[in-house]
Amino acid sequence: MADIGEISREIRRAVDTGTVFFGSKQAEKSLLSGSTELIIFSNNAPKTTKERIQEYAILAKVQCFKFEGNGLELGAACGKPFVVSVLSIKDAGKSKVATAFQELEPTVKKKEARKKAGAGKKKR
Repeated sequence: MADIGEISREIRRAVDTGTVFFGSKQAEKSLLSGSTELIIFSNNAPKTTKERIQEYAILAKVQCFKFEGNGLELGAACGKPFVVSVLSIKDAGKSKVATAFQELEPTVKKKEARKKAGAGKKKR
């Protein structure tokens, strides 16, 4: 089972050995040119930016994943001293970042389902 630490290591490996783009404008360009494999959003990426890029990703049939950390933590995972809200991976290099996210995805969905179930309960 992949955890956040493993995903951070795989993101760093992709940055070091592959080809990645930082930022929403670069992500849009890479999606429109069809040269990206994967998109990663921080959990505090702007909603409008996230929606626009997700629409492009659906058209390009590219997977999008949510990093369970803010932009500063995603930047740190990339080894950069700045905030990264959107990361576009053109070539993952030696990284297995896509499989790490897919292994984490079921646990994230279970947690979200528990939150939704708990939100429906009335407080006394």
